[in-house]
Amino acid sequence: MMNSNQPIDHDTVHAEAAAPIKLWTHGVPVEDDARQQLINTARMPFIYKHLAVMPDVHLGKGATIGSVIPTRGAIIPAAVGVDIGCGMMAVRTTLCAADLPDQLHGLRSAIEQAVPHGRDISRGSRDRGSWGRPPALVDDCWKALLPGFKRVLDKAPHLEKTNHHVHLGTLGTGNHFIEVCLDEAERVWFMLHSGSRGVGNAIGRHYIALAQADMRGHIANLPDRDLAYLAEGSPHFDDYVAAVGWAQEYARSNREVMMRHVVAATRAVIAKPFEADVEAVNCHHNYVQKEVHFGHEVLVTRKGAVSAQKGELGIIPGSMGARSYIVRGKGNPDSFCSCSHGAGRTMSRNEAKRRFTVDDQIKATAGIECRKDKDVIDEIPMAYKDIDAVMAAQSSLVEVAHTLRQVVCVKG
Repeated sequence: MMNSNQPIDHDTVHAEAAAPIKLWTHGVPVEDDARQQLINTARMPFIYKHLAVMPDVHLGKGATIGSVIPTRGAIIPAAVGVDIGCGMMAVRTTLCAADLPDQLHGLRSAIEQAVPHGRDISRGSRDRGSWGRPPALVDDCWKALLPGFKRVLDKAPHLEKTNHHVHLGTLGTGNHFIEVCLDEAERVWFMLHSGSRGVGNAIGRHYIALAQADMRGHIANLPDRDLAYLAEGSPHFDDYVAAVGWAQEYARSNREVMMRHVVAATRAVIAKPFEADVEAVNCHHNYVQKEVHFGHEVLVTRKGAVSAQKGELGIIPGSMGARSYIVRGKGNPDSFCSCSHGAGRTMSRNEAKRRFTVDDQIKATAGIECRKDKDVIDEIPMAYKDIDAVMAAQSSLVEVAHTLRQVVCVKG
């Protein structure tokens, strides 16, 4: 029982024919379209207990980004999304700020050369965001993933023709990034954000289409066709669970390979010997897994949310011009032991490009070694919510272990 003198840390919305919706959004804006999307999801008949909504909540495809969706007996592939296993990795090094070169452009260039990033497809040439010839580390990691991938192919052979091996250990585009950061004690951290790349996207799209096809006779009755689901015991349910589990493993490995290449690139620039595994975190924020909550085993889909079990470390990044946080979970049961996955967008990418200029981007990223051109305006810090307000809204979910500020940022 909550003490009457203890402030309420979240709001609860009750809508007709819907599970309750609990929102940790005090002090941060929630768009009307996102609220309606949350209600649509809460009306699905297999929601367990309630939805939990994080302070970075914003409109997504099918389901709202920044939401935790617990289900029993069914799973919604579009809620998991197509960037399956997208998440963050961070490691603290034994370097300090004084060990970094005065000019950081060389370090950024070394990282950009070490990790394929971006996307540039033209007829007859490879995507610059993939490997031309994967290095030995990538080959070895792919060998470990291959047996599981073959089991995925048994059910979906066409997924063989995807970018899997050549995307392993690559960054991608959009809001994916690699950063060199300093913490509150001026210690150097490496941090990166990416997921399951082309193969995860193909797996997600395949099973979203199958869910919609399986429900073709009922899809008109859904609040949104992207809430089409796979019921436990249906032909494709187990296949999807296996495929999504493999894609999440791929995503975790993808981040690990990139991090090893970032460390190697830094060692080529900084002569001083250093270690890079003093503290390490590798966490998904777009995924589904079985967990036990309120005494029952349930499927928990975190769409733009991070697991925050008591004592568990997680990562909440700000924008490319704001602080980021290494956090320690408080194990709040009402949130299904979750927290936000970042600051959360306040506007679409197209709106950011319409509203802001390269000069705005330059001013917003002053003091940070990063790209400052028209192709990254959609990632301008002003397109995101105030990370300090987001952190304040979830003080009952996590505590801050480290505060990071970036000095180098590589974007796709």
